[in-house]
Amino acid sequence: MAVRRALIFGRFQPFHKGHLSIVKWAFENLGIDEIVLLVGMASENYTPRNPFTAGERIEMIRLSFMDEGIPLSKLVTATIETLETNIGCVTYVLSYVPKVDFILARNPIIARIFRDAGLEVVKPPLFNRDEWRGDRIRALMARHDPRWRDTVTRSTGEFIESIRGVERVAELYSMD
Repeated sequence: MAVRRALIFGRFQPFHKGHLSIVKWAFENLGIDEIVLLVGMASENYTPRNPFTAGERIEMIRLSFMDEGIPLSKLVTATIETLETNIGCVTYVLSYVPKVDFILARNPIIARIFRDAGLEVVKPPLFNRDEWRGDRIRALMARHDPRWRDTVTRSTGEFIESIRGVERVAELYSMD
């Protein structure tokens, strides 16, 4: 029996409840067996836009799945370094992950290049986009505003605190 997989390609800075809502929506509505989360811009970290390392982001993803009771056997993670987005990168990107049946993408450029390369693209719904947006969450962290905790799962919040992620983001924003 073939495994049906969907791909989500993102930075996940941090992995938040919006990302998690898309994952849950995909499992509930698309008949998938596994989700592949490709952590992009893995070669960039400790910057205001990308404060967390690829390994830290993978840890956040795993913790979020566990907090929600989603079996880790349904998760595949991979990383890919920073690259230019163009039609030529689709084959390259897909070489980093197991075979996928489609990609979940809201970004129109990402959707277009994957569609032009022959992969089915599914546009997931938005989930609380005003609150669950990476740039907003990082801005809350930079201001030491505790509301950032409401945007991630409990264990992810604890992990970010354990690595002094809020202090890191605040320091990076002050240098920007």
